[in-house]
Amino acid sequence: MIAFAKSLLFHLLVTVFTIPIGLLVTLSLVVPIRWRFAVALVWIKVVMILCRYVLGIHFQVVGRENIPSEASVVLSKHQSAWETMGLLTIFPSAVFVMKKSLLWLPFIGWSFFTLRMITINRTLGKKALLDVIRKGKERLESGLWVVIFPEGTRIAPGKTGKYLPGGAQLAVSAGVNVVPVAHNAGEFWARNAFIKKPGLITVSIGPAIHAAGKKAVEVNALAEQWIETEMRRISPYCYLDVISASAN
Repeated sequence: MIAFAKSLLFHLLVTVFTIPIGLLVTLSLVVPIRWRFAVALVWIKVVMILCRYVLGIHFQVVGRENIPSEASVVLSKHQSAWETMGLLTIFPSAVFVMKKSLLWLPFIGWSFFTLRMITINRTLGKKALLDVIRKGKERLESGLWVVIFPEGTRIAPGKTGKYLPGGAQLAVSAGVNVVPVAHNAGEFWARNAFIKKPGLITVSIGPAIHAAGKKAVEVNALAEQWIETEMRRISPYCYLDVISASAN
């Protein structure tokens, strides 16, 4: 009952705060992109504060020293909605690759458009991939980072989805680094779950993978290997069934 009440309060406060900030970000379309991100980051920081003091969800970052100085492609594990916000506190000038339909969400969807998020129609197949590469290179050249969830959708803790090569292809095409990211946010903020659990989220940033001169399949495999190995270090208890099955 307490967890439900806290989650309800959290959602109400986020909704109330999202409306004015969403409008402000949308109206800031006429100012430089770095100012738009500065306004959006205020919203992100407030959400993180609410996570901490209302939900009891804290987070720590391991491997900050691995973050390159130049804009790169971030390939991250995707377990929940938390990382779509939390990663912006680590990579504050980053755009995400997301479903085009999210632009229709009131206030927050309009903000996505203003912040130049890369939206795709997944049904278009190869054309969608070409759009990601074209738009991604534009964002990278303008100094923005690009965050891609290679598994394509949220995957439950302890599970592994197919790592799609789009992010690696973008990095190879643009000649930039790939930064692999592992985290366990889904253990506390489950997919489509209204009630959130208190706890400590660990976000682990791996050594940059130099994509220039490599094949996309190689870069994708290196990122997957690091992320999945790190996931088993961060959340070994989530992979006990997998380890047991492998042993047998």
